[in-house]
Amino acid sequence: MFPKKTIRFLKELSSNNNRDWFALNKTRYEDEVRTPALNFIDAMEPSVKRLSPYIDCTAKKVGGALMRVHRDTRFGKDKTPYKTNIGIQFRHVRGKDVHCPGYYVHIEPGEVFFGAGIWKPDSANVKAIRTLIDEHPREWRALKKKVFGKSDFEFSGESLKRAPKGFSPEHSEIEDLRRKDFIAVLNLPVSAIHQEDFPARIAAHMKTTAPLMKFLCEANDLMF
Repeated sequence: MFPKKTIRFLKELSSNNNRDWFALNKTRYEDEVRTPALNFIDAMEPSVKRLSPYIDCTAKKVGGALMRVHRDTRFGKDKTPYKTNIGIQFRHVRGKDVHCPGYYVHIEPGEVFFGAGIWKPDSANVKAIRTLIDEHPREWRALKKKVFGKSDFEFSGESLKRAPKGFSPEHSEIEDLRRKDFIAVLNLPVSAIHQEDFPARIAAHMKTTAPLMKFLCEANDLMF
């Protein structure tokens, strides 16, 4: 699916993360990184739309599922101008940024993973998720069994050290109520991206994690 040149380019970019080098290698970036990523997104569209018509799967250079290569250096310590990974987010159509329910594919040298859920939701959204867990603990436990019971998915993200305000420290689901992020993550071999069945494998992982996505969307009054 992705050529082996993709990882090679990302490795070289990591060692030459400057505007002059990128300008000289812009054609390579287009051919070896962006075009294969857009082709992957196109290949995913039928499966995504069968799963949910409310998940965006737009293959375009700007404003679609492919995240921009330029790094936002305003707030972080890392001032290098380019990301050295490929980030693809199939987010909910009502989402305005990365902090909404969605599926994510991450590709970089030495690390490929798939994620499903919501990363760093704002205070209103995280409270809505915690409230739904609090009100429906049986349903929450059942979906966790479906998603995590017979797979290698694991919860990822940050958690509060104490029970969030308004929730009992003795709650049966306190470990999950303390979460700041609600993301199921599955690590994949780097070699998986070179296989023709990579889109089908990602589609299967989307289906496995659909109960979590549906729950998170319901908590935030979103259709799934």
